[in-house]
Amino acid sequence: MTDATTTSAGDIAHPKGRSLVVPGERTRHRQASERRFRAMGLVAVAFGIVALFGLLGSILSNGTSSFWQTSIALDIYLDPAKLDKVGDRNPDDLVKVTTFGYTPLIKAALAKELETRGISVEGLSANDAMDIISKEAPASVRNYVLAHPSKIGETVKFDILADGRIDGYYKGRVSMESAKLDRNVSPEELMLADKLKKEGVLATKFNTAFFTAPDASDTRPEAAGLGVAILGSAYMMLIVLVLSLPIGVAASIYLEEFAPQNWITDIIEVNIANLAAVPSIVFGILGLAVFINWAGLPQSAPIVGGLVLTLMTLPTIIIATRAALKAVPPSIREAALGVGASKMQTIFHHVLPLAAPGILTGAIIGLAQALGETAPLLLIGMVAFVREYPGLPPEGFFDPASALPVQVYNWTTRGDPAFVERASGAIVVLLLFLAVMNIMAIILRRRFERRW
Repeated sequence: MTDATTTSAGDIAHPKGRSLVVPGERTRHRQASERRFRAMGLVAVAFGIVALFGLLGSILSNGTSSFWQTSIALDIYLDPAKLDKVGDRNPDDLVKVTTFGYTPLIKAALAKELETRGISVEGLSANDAMDIISKEAPASVRNYVLAHPSKIGETVKFDILADGRIDGYYKGRVSMESAKLDRNVSPEELMLADKLKKEGVLATKFNTAFFTAPDASDTRPEAAGLGVAILGSAYMMLIVLVLSLPIGVAASIYLEEFAPQNWITDIIEVNIANLAAVPSIVFGILGLAVFINWAGLPQSAPIVGGLVLTLMTLPTIIIATRAALKAVPPSIREAALGVGASKMQTIFHHVLPLAAPGILTGAIIGLAQALGETAPLLLIGMVAFVREYPGLPPEGFFDPASALPVQVYNWTTRGDPAFVERASGAIVVLLLFLAVMNIMAIILRRRFERRW
């Protein structure tokens, strides 16, 4: 044993007279700075979350009502004296009857419904009562008759759209007070709608036509739908996927695995990085000049939109794919080459499978970015009003179409408040598509991820 005594850590003196345990002034200052930085980070995160939820709340509060639509159930007699005077159900003769020929049938059905149920509103004539029905109703009945000519002469139950102002009344956009100042609706019409709703003739139901119907004119916002826009976006995404993924992956493999390191590849890499930061409207100008003015492709066609979005997406896919290839350890390549594999076998049998999660993630993120682009599509004419659905591929790629973000822009430029509701609903649909694509990226990444 020795006479050495044990000293505590707090008794150990610093050579300059400072304690190793008790924090000094500089230490306390540094720790206070770290606490302030953490607090600022938490505030920034909290502000971002609040802003995100505020944005989503605003969109959902304005857009979810577009998924519901007010309709009126009427038993309409398809009078052969007006629709098929010859009586042979000849499609060529039936087509000649315009929507004006169907309006009296709807008017008679509404008058009969009101008379049967004993509904009346003082100061509201039969002609004024027709104003609660959408101007799209005659076209809907006509389309049904053309599709089912054998129903002529029968009484068929239709759920026809109510006018946009009546629909807005049940969604809070229209009130009795505002109706007194609105030339498109009157308080008497709203009273009539309330009585029809009480009798169960008028009801608000889930609006499946919002996802399937084409766009509508300014006078019938209640009939506007996303059918053509969804189909057009689907066609463009198919073109982008087929073109950008193989081209982007092939370019990435060459630059990362085969290309020599010289000034030419340096220029290529710098330009790829620069293209990823170029504003999307520049690609729209390029598409207008090359694909429409020079190549002569049709405006407002998915093929042009797909080619423009492919050019815009390629840099994103190339950068993501090269990062995924770089993440594969060099030992994988060395081991494969060491057992006699060729360069191509090493890449396609070992490197690519390990880089697949990153490649798929980059491709899906690039597609999601392309799905939400608006500016380049506006320049190639996809803002046009399109009522007809594009045909099946490949002919459908050259037919006029719209796209989801362009449809949102189109609706926000119209004056009727119902179109603003439709635009918010379209934003919700677009966000759902983007969320699904990002979830797919996460799932695929985890599904194909390999540990080494």
